[in-house]
Amino acid sequence: MTLALEVISLSKRYGSHQAVNRLSLQIPQGSFYALLGPNGAGKTTTLRMVAGLLKPDDGDALILGHSITRTPRAAKQELAYLPEDPLLYDKLTALEYLEFVAGLWGIPAKEAQSHAKTLLQQLSLWDVRTDLTETFSRGMKQKLALAGAFIHHPKVIILDEPLTGLDAAAARLVKTMLVDYVRQGNTVILTTHIMEIAERLAEDIGILNYGQLVAEGTLDELRKRSGEAGGTLETVFLELTQNQEVKV
Repeated sequence: MTLALEVISLSKRYGSHQAVNRLSLQIPQGSFYALLGPNGAGKTTTLRMVAGLLKPDDGDALILGHSITRTPRAAKQELAYLPEDPLLYDKLTALEYLEFVAGLWGIPAKEAQSHAKTLLQQLSLWDVRTDLTETFSRGMKQKLALAGAFIHHPKVIILDEPLTGLDAAAARLVKTMLVDYVRQGNTVILTTHIMEIAERLAEDIGILNYGQLVAEGTLDELRKRSGEAGGTLETVFLELTQNQEVKV
Protein backbone atom coordinates (compact mmCIF):
# COMPACT_ATOMS: atom_id res chain seq x y z
CA MET A 1 0.00 0.00 0.00
CA THR A 2 1.37 3.38 -1.04
CA LEU A 3 0.87 6.08 1.58
CA ALA A 4 0.02 9.57 0.41
CA LEU A 5 0.72 10.89 3.90
CA GLU A 6 2.36 9.35 6.93
CA VAL A 7 2.47 11.46 10.08
CA ILE A 8 4.97 10.19 12.64
CA SER A 9 4.77 11.39 16.27
CA LEU A 10 4.23 14.98 15.17
CA SER A 11 4.22 17.56 17.97
CA LYS A 12 3.90 21.33 18.27
CA ARG A 13 3.66 23.52 21.37
CA TYR A 14 2.85 27.22 21.67
CA GLY A 15 4.05 28.34 25.08
CA SER A 16 2.14 26.22 27.58
CA HIS A 17 -0.37 25.03 24.98
CA GLN A 18 0.28 21.64 23.36
CA ALA A 19 -1.37 22.18 19.98
CA VAL A 20 -0.38 18.81 18.49
CA ASN A 21 0.64 15.96 20.78
CA ARG A 22 2.65 13.06 19.28
CA LEU A 23 0.18 12.66 16.43
CA SER A 24 0.57 9.68 14.10
CA LEU A 25 -1.66 8.68 11.19
CA GLN A 26 -1.49 7.05 7.76
CA ILE A 27 -3.50 8.03 4.69
CA PRO A 28 -3.32 5.76 1.61
CA GLN A 29 -2.83 7.19 -1.85
CA GLY A 30 -6.08 7.52 -3.78
CA SER A 31 -8.29 8.29 -0.79
CA PHE A 32 -10.62 11.12 0.24
CA TYR A 33 -9.81 11.80 3.90
CA ALA A 34 -11.48 14.26 6.29
CA LEU A 35 -9.59 15.46 9.36
CA LEU A 36 -12.15 16.79 11.84
CA GLY A 37 -12.03 18.26 15.30
CA PRO A 38 -13.40 21.00 17.57
CA ASN A 39 -11.94 24.50 17.44
CA GLY A 40 -8.40 24.39 18.81
CA ALA A 41 -8.05 20.64 18.28
CA GLY A 42 -4.86 21.08 16.22
CA LYS A 43 -6.18 20.53 12.69
CA THR A 44 -4.73 23.61 11.00
CA THR A 45 -1.47 23.36 12.93
CA THR A 46 -1.11 19.75 11.80
CA LEU A 47 -1.79 20.59 8.17
CA ARG A 48 0.60 23.54 8.20
CA MET A 49 3.36 21.29 9.53
CA VAL A 50 2.56 18.65 6.91
CA ALA A 51 2.74 21.32 4.20
CA GLY A 52 6.12 22.53 5.44
CA LEU A 53 4.83 25.95 6.49
CA LEU A 54 5.40 25.36 10.19
CA LYS A 55 8.35 23.61 11.78
CA PRO A 56 7.36 20.80 14.17
CA ASP A 57 8.93 20.57 17.60
CA ASP A 58 9.26 16.83 17.10
CA GLY A 59 8.27 14.13 14.65
CA ASP A 60 7.98 14.12 10.87
CA ALA A 61 5.54 13.84 7.97
CA LEU A 62 6.14 11.92 4.76
CA ILE A 63 4.46 12.89 1.49
CA LEU A 64 4.58 9.83 -0.79
CA GLY A 65 7.65 8.75 1.13
CA HIS A 66 9.41 12.16 1.05
CA SER A 67 10.20 13.70 4.44
CA ILE A 68 8.92 17.24 4.91
CA THR A 69 11.78 17.90 7.35
CA ARG A 70 14.69 16.14 5.59
CA THR A 71 13.75 16.41 1.91
CA PRO A 72 11.21 19.27 1.85
CA ARG A 73 11.62 20.15 -1.82
CA ALA A 74 10.76 16.62 -2.99
CA ALA A 75 7.86 16.43 -0.54
CA LYS A 76 6.37 19.78 -1.57
CA GLN A 77 6.60 18.92 -5.26
CA GLU A 78 3.94 16.25 -4.71
CA LEU A 79 1.73 18.49 -2.60
CA ALA A 80 -0.67 21.43 -2.79
CA TYR A 81 -1.96 23.21 0.31
CA LEU A 82 -4.93 25.57 0.24
CA PRO A 83 -5.53 27.51 3.48
CA GLU A 84 -8.90 28.84 4.54
CA ASP A 85 -7.90 32.41 3.59
CA PRO A 86 -5.62 32.01 0.56
CA LEU A 87 -3.35 34.83 -0.61
CA LEU A 88 -3.93 36.19 -4.10
CA TYR A 89 -2.24 39.08 -5.89
CA ASP A 90 -4.75 41.88 -6.35
CA LYS A 91 -3.11 43.45 -9.40
CA LEU A 92 -2.95 40.22 -11.41
CA THR A 93 -5.77 38.93 -13.56
CA ALA A 94 -7.06 35.41 -12.96
CA LEU A 95 -5.11 34.07 -15.93
CA GLU A 96 -1.94 35.93 -14.95
CA TYR A 97 -2.19 34.54 -11.43
CA LEU A 98 -2.34 30.95 -12.63
CA GLU A 99 0.51 31.48 -15.09
CA PHE A 100 2.55 33.06 -12.28
CA VAL A 101 1.95 30.12 -9.94
CA ALA A 102 2.74 27.66 -12.73
CA GLY A 103 6.00 29.50 -13.34
CA LEU A 104 6.98 29.04 -9.69
CA TRP A 105 6.64 25.29 -10.24
CA GLY A 106 8.73 25.42 -13.41
CA ILE A 107 5.87 24.46 -15.72
CA PRO A 108 6.50 25.38 -19.39
CA ALA A 109 4.45 28.38 -20.55
CA LYS A 110 2.35 26.54 -23.17
CA GLU A 111 1.48 23.76 -20.73
CA ALA A 112 0.63 26.32 -18.05
CA GLN A 113 -1.66 28.25 -20.39
CA SER A 114 -3.46 25.10 -21.48
CA HIS A 115 -3.98 23.81 -17.94
CA ALA A 116 -5.00 27.26 -16.68
CA LYS A 117 -7.67 27.46 -19.38
CA THR A 118 -9.02 24.03 -18.43
CA LEU A 119 -9.16 24.90 -14.72
CA LEU A 120 -10.80 28.28 -15.27
CA GLN A 121 -13.43 26.68 -17.48
CA GLN A 122 -14.05 23.90 -14.94
CA LEU A 123 -14.59 26.46 -12.20
CA SER A 124 -16.73 28.85 -14.27
CA LEU A 125 -14.07 31.60 -14.19
CA TRP A 126 -13.11 31.67 -17.88
CA ASP A 127 -15.32 34.69 -18.64
CA VAL A 128 -13.49 36.74 -15.96
CA ARG A 129 -9.99 35.54 -16.84
CA THR A 130 -8.82 39.07 -17.71
CA ASP A 131 -10.34 40.72 -14.61
CA LEU A 132 -8.11 41.73 -11.71
CA THR A 133 -8.48 39.44 -8.71
CA GLU A 134 -9.12 42.47 -6.47
CA THR A 135 -12.55 42.73 -8.12
CA PHE A 136 -13.49 39.14 -7.26
CA SER A 137 -15.98 38.08 -4.61
CA ARG A 138 -14.76 35.82 -1.83
CA GLY A 139 -16.22 32.78 -3.55
CA MET A 140 -14.51 33.64 -6.83
CA LYS A 141 -11.20 34.11 -5.02
CA GLN A 142 -11.66 30.74 -3.34
CA LYS A 143 -12.21 29.05 -6.70
CA LEU A 144 -9.19 30.79 -8.24
CA ALA A 145 -7.01 29.74 -5.32
CA LEU A 146 -8.20 26.16 -5.82
CA ALA A 147 -7.22 26.38 -9.48
CA GLY A 148 -3.80 27.59 -8.34
CA ALA A 149 -3.48 24.56 -6.08
CA PHE A 150 -4.21 22.24 -9.02
CA ILE A 151 -1.99 23.98 -11.57
CA HIS A 152 1.12 21.77 -11.05
CA HIS A 153 -0.78 18.47 -11.04
CA PRO A 154 -0.11 17.56 -7.38
CA LYS A 155 -0.74 14.00 -6.25
CA VAL A 156 -1.82 15.10 -2.77
CA ILE A 157 -3.93 18.17 -2.03
CA ILE A 158 -4.66 19.52 1.44
CA LEU A 159 -7.66 21.81 1.87
CA ASP A 160 -8.55 23.82 4.98
CA GLU A 161 -12.27 24.69 4.83
CA PRO A 162 -12.35 24.63 0.99
CA LEU A 163 -16.03 25.54 0.58
CA THR A 164 -15.95 28.72 2.69
CA GLY A 165 -17.63 31.57 0.83
CA LEU A 166 -19.00 29.44 -1.98
CA ASP A 167 -22.63 29.47 -3.03
CA ALA A 168 -24.47 26.20 -3.67
CA ALA A 169 -23.62 26.03 -7.37
CA ALA A 170 -19.93 26.77 -6.81
CA ALA A 171 -19.74 24.30 -3.94
CA ARG A 172 -21.16 21.57 -6.17
CA LEU A 173 -18.56 22.39 -8.85
CA VAL A 174 -15.72 22.13 -6.35
CA LYS A 175 -17.01 18.90 -4.80
CA THR A 176 -17.34 17.29 -8.23
CA MET A 177 -13.82 18.40 -9.12
CA LEU A 178 -12.39 16.93 -5.93
CA VAL A 179 -14.21 13.60 -6.33
CA ASP A 180 -12.98 13.30 -9.93
CA TYR A 181 -9.45 14.08 -8.78
CA VAL A 182 -9.56 11.23 -6.26
CA ARG A 183 -10.99 8.85 -8.87
CA GLN A 184 -7.86 9.52 -10.92
CA GLY A 185 -5.77 8.01 -8.12
CA ASN A 186 -4.88 11.19 -6.26
CA THR A 187 -5.49 12.08 -2.62
CA VAL A 188 -7.59 14.80 -0.96
CA ILE A 189 -7.18 15.65 2.71
CA LEU A 190 -9.57 18.27 4.03
CA THR A 191 -10.71 19.88 7.22
CA THR A 192 -14.20 21.29 7.58
CA HIS A 193 -16.69 22.27 10.26
CA ILE A 194 -19.55 21.32 7.93
CA MET A 195 -20.17 17.71 8.90
CA GLU A 196 -22.45 17.03 5.94
CA ILE A 197 -19.54 17.68 3.55
CA ALA A 198 -17.27 15.20 5.30
CA GLU A 199 -20.10 12.66 5.63
CA ARG A 200 -20.92 12.87 1.93
CA LEU A 201 -17.42 13.03 0.44
CA ALA A 202 -14.88 11.37 2.72
CA GLU A 203 -14.14 7.66 2.58
CA ASP A 204 -12.14 7.79 5.80
CA ILE A 205 -12.40 10.21 8.69
CA GLY A 206 -9.95 11.10 11.44
CA ILE A 207 -11.14 12.98 14.53
CA LEU A 208 -8.67 15.12 16.48
CA ASN A 209 -9.08 16.49 19.97
CA TYR A 210 -6.41 18.11 22.15
CA GLY A 211 -3.93 17.53 19.34
CA GLN A 212 -4.40 13.76 19.40
CA LEU A 213 -6.22 11.30 17.15
CA VAL A 214 -9.38 10.31 19.03
CA ALA A 215 -10.79 7.96 16.41
CA GLU A 216 -10.32 7.02 12.78
CA GLY A 217 -12.15 4.96 10.17
CA THR A 218 -15.14 4.92 7.89
CA LEU A 219 -18.38 6.46 9.12
CA ASP A 220 -19.77 3.00 9.91
CA GLU A 221 -16.65 2.15 11.92
CA LEU A 222 -16.92 5.42 13.84
CA ARG A 223 -20.60 4.72 14.53
CA LYS A 224 -19.68 1.39 16.09
CA ARG A 225 -16.97 2.95 18.20
CA SER A 226 -19.24 5.72 19.46
CA GLY A 227 -22.25 3.48 20.03
CA GLU A 228 -24.32 5.62 17.67
CA ALA A 229 -25.56 2.99 15.22
CA GLY A 230 -27.17 4.76 12.28
CA GLY A 231 -26.23 8.17 13.66
CA THR A 232 -25.12 11.13 11.59
CA LEU A 233 -21.47 12.13 11.52
CA GLU A 234 -22.35 15.12 13.67
CA THR A 235 -23.82 12.85 16.37
CA VAL A 236 -20.83 10.51 16.19
CA PHE A 237 -18.40 13.44 16.30
CA LEU A 238 -19.98 14.94 19.41
CA GLU A 239 -20.07 11.59 21.17
CA LEU A 240 -16.36 11.00 20.50
CA THR A 241 -15.12 14.47 21.42
CA GLN A 242 -17.27 15.68 24.30
CA ASN A 243 -15.93 15.07 27.79
CA GLN A 244 -12.70 13.66 26.44
CA GLU A 245 -9.67 14.33 28.61
CA VAL A 246 -6.27 15.18 27.17
CA LYS A 247 -3.52 12.57 27.46
CA VAL A 248 -0.02 13.75 28.32
